[in-house]
Amino acid sequence: MNSTLFGALAIATYAVAAITLIRSLHDTDYPPGEMSGVRRLKTLALGWLAAVLHGIALTGAFETAEGLNLSFLSAMSLVAWVIVAILLLTALAKPVDKLGMVIFPLAALILLLKLSVPESIHTVRNQSWPMTTHIVVSMLAYSFLNIAAFQATLLALQDWRLRSHHTDLLVRSLPPLQTMESLLFQLIAAGFVLLSASLLTGFIFLEDMFAQHLAHKTVLSILAWILFGVLLIGRARYGWRGTIAIRWTLGGFLSLMLAYFGSKMVLEWILNRA
Repeated sequence: MNSTLFGALAIATYAVAAITLIRSLHDTDYPPGEMSGVRRLKTLALGWLAAVLHGIALTGAFETAEGLNLSFLSAMSLVAWVIVAILLLTALAKPVDKLGMVIFPLAALILLLKLSVPESIHTVRNQSWPMTTHIVVSMLAYSFLNIAAFQATLLALQDWRLRSHHTDLLVRSLPPLQTMESLLFQLIAAGFVLLSASLLTGFIFLEDMFAQHLAHKTVLSILAWILFGVLLIGRARYGWRGTIAIRWTLGGFLSLMLAYFGSKMVLEWILNRA
């Protein structure tokens, strides 16, 4: 199987899907947050095609004779694929299509780096079902909260443009502010539940979550969990919204990103350790 060929096709399809979304900003004949049925169907179809090609390109990149390969770019590309899949599934019921303008090019860039940048194989030798469960839940948690971070960024842009009385094509194409905010907290709630499960499975199944090579990841993950938990409590009890919600979301995601990939990049690329 030619992973490079399928990867190149996936990158090209991601680009076409993103361009189609950008062109949809000019659909002024439809209510805010909506696009023509034909164009929306075309965008989702292109997104799914790109995701399938992306998945095929990654097939075989993780299974090695030594164990499961989760090197930095391999893990990044797999998470990017999961984020795209979650976005496309969510788009079937929620108005999250516009996030594809950022997520599709980002997935294409990460896949391009995966295919073009050589890196050492870093394997997970313990492939028992508890470890697999922990890895899968962790990736899902990161993916949901990654989409929430993009949603928060888009919400911040929308709020700023509306406050300054400048409604450009992007702002006019988005759903109402309350809908965007409601969707943000739905994503955060789903991500928080998965992050809780990730930490719980880690403490149950891993020998020592505070071992030297895991301590930084554990501490940063717990910090992210606290930040998202406080945000959800603040939303439920005090009606937190707007700038407060955006800042807490981005702060929590930054901590989680450093936990999942910041430490991994330092270990593999700088310290040259597994």
